[in-house]
Amino acid sequence: QVQLVESGGGLVQPGGSLRLSCAASGFTFSSYSMKWYRQAPGKERELVASISRVSGNTYDVESVKGRFTISRDDAKTTVYLQMNSLKPEDTAVYYCNALTYWGQGTQVTVSS
Repeated sequence: QVQLVESGGGLVQPGGSLRLSCAASGFTFSSYSMKWYRQAPGKERELVASISRVSGNTYDVESVKGRFTISRDDAKTTVYLQMNSLKPEDTAVYYCNALTYWGQGTQVTVSS
């Protein structure tokens, strides 16, 4: 069965960095685009970044441009989200997504 397992979240001070990982299994990873979403308390889930298959073209939502980088390693069937210059408004649960499948989420808290 399809599994998406996120890791790498935690508590970080403003201006700090975290790298999220999403280990995928149960489907042909290299054939699909991968996405990161986030959901802050009281807000709707929003797309943060996506990366296409093959070409690796990426898309980042405006609020994270220049700070977050999505990447993928097809050999390891893993997608990453490098988050730099974190802000308190980046606090959310971050989810990995492929097709209609979701991981369990990993909490990112940015606070001093």
